[in-house]
Amino acid sequence: MENLSEALLMNLVLIGYRAAGKTTVGSRLAPRLQMGFVDTDHLIETRCDTPIVDIVKSYGWDHFRKLEKRIIAEISVHDGLIIAPGGGAVLDTENIEMLRKNGLIIWLKADRQALVRRMNQDPRTSAQRPTLTGKGTMEELGEVMAHRDPIYEKAAEVQVDTSSLDVEMVVETLQSILQKRLGRG
Repeated sequence: MENLSEALLMNLVLIGYRAAGKTTVGSRLAPRLQMGFVDTDHLIETRCDTPIVDIVKSYGWDHFRKLEKRIIAEISVHDGLIIAPGGGAVLDTENIEMLRKNGLIIWLKADRQALVRRMNQDPRTSAQRPTLTGKGTMEELGEVMAHRDPIYEKAAEVQVDTSSLDVEMVVETLQSILQKRLGRG
């Protein structure tokens, strides 16, 4: 990707539901584009020295969302980052505005079956991903996706369906999209 990283004087923001691939794709794409990578959930956990599941259990979702908003405000002013905010970060329109000011927002979408499969394969799911509704995975996904999909759709400038793509294919797809947007492909 020579010269592509020099042309990207902005951030790439990967939004989407949990298990859509934001962290995995972002961490693989960042070195290829010679960009930094920030996973906001991981940054919150590091700064608080507490897993998100414990933050939510102890203080609730509202407290977590305030922490998330502070982190987004802090990192969104920088250049040259790939940012993977938590899936619910888009629920706050100010988060979207901050991320959009200096970033290209890309929605990594996936169908419900793909998301459930990935969550079941990921050992972090139960330990690090607190339930949003207290319901079973399929029911929760259905409800949350119905609510969030229009928000993701409105926020995103680019959409990539990751349902049937492996990580490498998603990374290559994003590189291709970026090259075309910058007139290099």
